Amino acid sequence: MTNLKVHDPAQADPDGDLASLRGDCARMAPHWAAPDRVTARPVSPSLIHGVEVPATSARLLDAMPGYGG
Repeated sequence: MTNLKVHDPAQADPDGDLASLRGDCARMAPHWAAPDRVTARPVSPSLIHGVEVPATSARLLDAMPGYGG
């Protein structure tokens, strides 16, 4: 017979759990290094295809001074 130990979440020490989480994050941080700078490059309009806009949305945008009219 297998003896499974079950941990009662009510018995957990919140401070200990947070410290444990912080330690785990500190150990994982070097594995998830972010690039120094992310630059977004513009996409040529000729590469944008297959986008369908419902007529009601198109009319709404057309009526907005910043987008259409």
